[in-house]
Amino acid sequence: MRRLLPVVTALAAGLARALAIVAVAFFLCRVMPGDVVDVLGLEGGLTDAQQAELRAALGLDRPVIAQFVDWGAQALGGDFGRSVRFDRPVAEMLVHAAPVTLELALGSFGVGIGLAFGLAIAATSLRSRVLDAVIDALNVWSIAVPTFCAGVVGIIVFSLWLGWLPVIGSLVLPILIIGLDNAGQIVKLVREDLAEAVMLPHVRTARAKGLSPWRIALVHVLPVAAPIALVLSGLVLSGLVAGTLTMEILFGLPGIGSLMLNAVHGRDLPVVLAAVTVVAVALVAINTLVDALHRLIDPRVTR
Repeated sequence: MRRLLPVVTALAAGLARALAIVAVAFFLCRVMPGDVVDVLGLEGGLTDAQQAELRAALGLDRPVIAQFVDWGAQALGGDFGRSVRFDRPVAEMLVHAAPVTLELALGSFGVGIGLAFGLAIAATSLRSRVLDAVIDALNVWSIAVPTFCAGVVGIIVFSLWLGWLPVIGSLVLPILIIGLDNAGQIVKLVREDLAEAVMLPHVRTARAKGLSPWRIALVHVLPVAAPIALVLSGLVLSGLVAGTLTMEILFGLPGIGSLMLNAVHGRDLPVVLAAVTVVAVALVAINTLVDALHRLIDPRVTR
């Protein structure tokens, strides 16, 4: 029970952070200049009386606190209301957009983690200066090249010049770009951690027994790096949220990022709030889960 207490504490703190993010997002949406009624008025020529009637019907004339309490009670039950612009349930719109975002995020995660750990293990086993140079170059890439700029260059080269991929709707380029960026963020840290693990006594004993470098790296070195691997995987997952939203907009993918941007342009606040809530809860859940697992795997974190 005592060992589970830090995990419960981490979960409670994560829940509090998610609630705070959602509350801030709600109030920021309410203080933004203009609302969906103004947009509909400009598009449909509503009179002032009609706009006032519509605001009352949508509850936008009520106190902000009361609006937040009502919206929060509905959201806890999975009801995010209806889109004012499209007159569709917001939850249904999220269900249609989420698979694209998940496919992009999981594909990028697989590429990033696989590339980072593959390069780090190979460099540790072979002790190759070429691989160390590749790791340094990938690390510099992730620092110096924004994913948005890389995406624009990728569209110009692979879609416009070479014609290999469509400009709109391609998942290949976004997955590769985000995966390379995520791999560059963590590969150097993984390499350094594995290099320290190689110096441990049991690893030196395994080397003295004549075991192959690959077996030493996979069986004796990699398990030692499990805690840092878990933390870095959580870092990659957290970074994927922002990266996928940007790539969705750039490549015209119908995911949560595109849905959120269109809702912001149209002041469709139910959709904006639902999308922000899903993203915020996903981020907090990832960080909280990683923190809890890290505490279970490595008790030194708690101490």
